[in-house]
Amino acid sequence: MNNLFQITTWSILVYALLVLVGGGIGYIKAKSKMSLISGLGSGGGLLISWFLCRQNPTLGLGMAALIALVLFIVFIIRLFRTGSFMPAGGMMILSGIATFLFAWTLIYSQLIL
Repeated sequence: MNNLFQITTWSILVYALLVLVGGGIGYIKAKSKMSLISGLGSGGGLLISWFLCRQNPTLGLGMAALIALVLFIVFIIRLFRTGSFMPAGGMMILSGIATFLFAWTLIYSQLIL
């Protein structure tokens, strides 16, 4: 595959680890069980999509883009509810960038096949 695909594949792994760690930090700092559950579920789903990218890039990228989009929407809502930029705003920006990268790579990979 091309360099864009390689960069995106590793970005999925990094994003998954950030989501997992963020859920853990949310639980430790705010005692938020929802942060822990969301972080583990979303991060786990992203790790699965990272593994899938190696076997079926279309499925893996599609799954990663969908999870990132859902997280983007969740963090937009959380930002407006709390009015506090961190952590919701930071994760909103990160999730928006991830959504764009994963979706762009998915579309690009379909065009060159």
